[in-house]
Amino acid sequence: MFLIDMFNKKTTMPTSDGALPGRPDPIPTAETHFVNGHPLKEPYPDNTRSILLGLGCFWGAERLYWQIPGVYVTTVGYSGGFTPNPTYQETTTGLTGHTEVVRVVYDPKIVSLETLLKVFFEQHDPTQGMRQGNDIGTTYRSAIYTTDDDQLHTAIKVRDQYQAALDAAGHGSRITTEIAPAGAFYFAEPYHQQYLAKNPGGYCGLRGTGVSCAIG
Repeated sequence: MFLIDMFNKKTTMPTSDGALPGRPDPIPTAETHFVNGHPLKEPYPDNTRSILLGLGCFWGAERLYWQIPGVYVTTVGYSGGFTPNPTYQETTTGLTGHTEVVRVVYDPKIVSLETLLKVFFEQHDPTQGMRQGNDIGTTYRSAIYTTDDDQLHTAIKVRDQYQAALDAAGHGSRITTEIAPAGAFYFAEPYHQQYLAKNPGGYCGLRGTGVSCAIG
């Protein structure tokens, strides 16, 4: 019964009343990006915009984005839940409501949001609900948290285009990606930041569907 109970907790969103209490102060994180040296925290350059993307385990997801020209900085953390300033250990219980996300700060004159979302939909399976492959739990759910109305409309448009592509390919599943305006973003611990640059042989569980996402 204990194992069944733990599994159910990890795959069922908590209520705000049932979430862990967290703490008033942020947990420590790194100051600069391990790959490009840019500051992880705001303020960011005026010409940039940001979006939060959850593709499962954030280690591999972040690596996808720091390699894209036009991306100013990436950082990993937790969003979409209730617990203020959660730790990694707290999020893995499923009792904070957060999912693992990458905050992507980008220059829209160099890289379009559509391009970032094409990577998002192609590089993971957005139909798996509260899991990503063998990674099971609310922290691995697919999510796009937007910072303005234009991003929200674009995310919905690209999702619908990708659903049509999945249908045409006979994939047979519906996209479960949560798309919503961004709430609070909490930085993950220092060792999570740019983890696969520091540990090139580290774990990456990203697996796409094999279906291309047309944009434009």
